[in-house]
Amino acid sequence: MTITLQQGSYIIAGLAFILALAGLSKHETAKRGNIYGIVGMAIALLFTILGTVLTTSSAAGDIPAAPGWTIPVLIIAMLIGAVIGITLALRVQMTGMPELIALLHSFVGLTAVLVGWNSYLEVTDHSDKVHSVELFIGVFIGAVTFTGSIIAYLKLSAKMKSAPLMLPFHNWINLGALVVFVGLTVWFAITPNLILLAIMTVIALALGLHLVASIGGGDMPVVVSMLNSYSGWAAAAAGFTLDNDLLIITGSLVGSSGAYLSYIMCKAMNRSFISVIAGGFGSDGAVVGEAKDYGDYHETNAADVATLLTNASSVIITPGYGMAVAQAQGPVADLTSKLRAKGVEVRFGIHPVAGRLPGHMNVLLAEAKVPYDIVLEMDEINDDFPNTDVVLVIGANDTVNPAALDDPSSPIAGMPVLEVWKAGTVVVFKRSMNTGYAGVQNPLFFNDNTLMLFGDAKERVEDIIRAL
Repeated sequence: MTITLQQGSYIIAGLAFILALAGLSKHETAKRGNIYGIVGMAIALLFTILGTVLTTSSAAGDIPAAPGWTIPVLIIAMLIGAVIGITLALRVQMTGMPELIALLHSFVGLTAVLVGWNSYLEVTDHSDKVHSVELFIGVFIGAVTFTGSIIAYLKLSAKMKSAPLMLPFHNWINLGALVVFVGLTVWFAITPNLILLAIMTVIALALGLHLVASIGGGDMPVVVSMLNSYSGWAAAAAGFTLDNDLLIITGSLVGSSGAYLSYIMCKAMNRSFISVIAGGFGSDGAVVGEAKDYGDYHETNAADVATLLTNASSVIITPGYGMAVAQAQGPVADLTSKLRAKGVEVRFGIHPVAGRLPGHMNVLLAEAKVPYDIVLEMDEINDDFPNTDVVLVIGANDTVNPAALDDPSSPIAGMPVLEVWKAGTVVVFKRSMNTGYAGVQNPLFFNDNTLMLFGDAKERVEDIIRAL
């Protein structure tokens, strides 16, 4: 196979990936975007394999043929990967998607490290300074991504505490590691050697571990998108090391889109990217900061909520991670259909960081066949709450907390939130009065126009449907 044919296939695959990103930007075209992504990856895999195992002798610039044992090894590796991927795809619940994505990011990081090390060990002549720097940076990004993603996985899956690890001078530790990395990069460019590569790899692995361990549970949506960006740049760095244009294109797309998504998440939480890295907020259910007595809350039951909804003309539902945990999206969709059949206007208000993954709630509602046109973003629906009869807060906490606007001392002060308390009546579905993922008390639960409906969200929604 000629290099020209392979490079042409890479351009087509790259275009398919760009179309995939464009399609995934909207609900209506997301399925089409997925198809573009599948087609692009199929083309990339096919022509990479053909380029590895085949060659033609009639044209200049041929790709050398690989040894005969390459094909069986590639087939075995692909089969193992396919079995693992299909098994995970069939078993994982939407609540487990954030930690699965973090785990997949770790694979990309580890791959970049292995590619860099293999490239160094295979080449005897390290006189190309640019290549040496590419290799060194690629291993660094990959190592940070690898351990950082492992820690994110452990936090998201509750296998370790989500509260931030605050070592003394932890910001200086991170900064010092970066300064040492820059110095080692210059040194490696001048005199490449295995010891420098090993030292840098260990430092990068420790930095990735400490970097994400220092970020609290409340910032985990940002961490997921941040690691997505890191994995993209790691793939791009591996592409430079291997002189593979498709890896460079794909890695750049993933890296830049992940970085922009991180920016969107930070803006939605009114936090700078630096403040997230410097040590995020979050807890395992304990209250962060000062505990305040907001008075008594008002409990209700499914029958009374059904009466409220029957008499309402407009209803807004604001879902959160609790809806995902309870797998309540199906009953919520059924409730929506029944209320709309009765002439009640029902819409959804989605906060950008609802759940633990950007777009988490949107995917759940799409899965339950909720019409796209009634699922609105926070900026689109916030002005409508004062004219809304009933708001159902299903498993959300921090994203509907008025302390973000009213309490300058709150850890989430300044964070844009869904202003549900401006509605006529607010019904909050919760298992208990525990705090949300950020560990912040919510005064909304004690307002006079707020009713608390305790229990499993799925069961309570089903009770309301029966009462209707």
